[in-house]
Amino acid sequence: MNKDELTIVEHLDELRKRLMIVAYFLMGGIIVGFYFGKPVTRFLTKDDVPAEITLHYFKVTDPLSIYISVIMLIAVLLISPVILYQLWAFISPGLHPQERRATLSYIPVSFVLFVAGLTFSYFIIFPYMIHFTIGLANEMGVKQIIGVREYFNELLKFTIPFGFVFQLPILLLFLTRLGIVTPAFLKKNRKYAYFFLMVIAAIIAPPDVMTYVIFVLPMVVLYEISIQISHVGYRMYLKGEQKLLEEELKED
Repeated sequence: MNKDELTIVEHLDELRKRLMIVAYFLMGGIIVGFYFGKPVTRFLTKDDVPAEITLHYFKVTDPLSIYISVIMLIAVLLISPVILYQLWAFISPGLHPQERRATLSYIPVSFVLFVAGLTFSYFIIFPYMIHFTIGLANEMGVKQIIGVREYFNELLKFTIPFGFVFQLPILLLFLTRLGIVTPAFLKKNRKYAYFFLMVIAAIIAPPDVMTYVIFVLPMVVLYEISIQISHVGYRMYLKGEQKLLEEELKED
């Protein structure tokens, strides 16, 4: 039976198999995470912490919980290409052959963009936020006592979202490649997209105008880049539809 004709039960069984593969790789990623967990945790919470900050553990279980969180982050980051591939393999039967080849090529690009978003935030956004809050505390004459867990949570709060924000170009390329959106649609609804991005920035950014701008600006730039990239995807979609129509006419 063709995968396009699978029943709901068979689709669920296919999904279960894909999830099991992800689970196996996750176990392997966790093993790798145990090996690198301690040095990575030390780097994130001690070696690369600004000299003006002295972190403290406030709970007995804080070192263990942070260590486990780092292990899981390492594991998920390592197997993210596998997760994306399994997702693609699950939905690919519903795509045309040209779309399957095109979307498969998005997987490494998506991974690179995610890492780029993490890197951008870790080396630019997060350090700026830290120095801004330190300077504000000094101006107010307040001595900060920062917990390691609170510092680590803020680090995740500022870095992980940018990994997903940097997926915007590949996401819009994928949607235009499938004909779901068009470059004209993206341009026409630009103001609504900007508003949505500004809301996201307001949620994760500190109440500081400069920091807010630093958050919003890369999002806006990414959206504009996405519009230009979507032109390429839309042309591919039109060519694919034209080729499909020609094949159907030949069959008739």
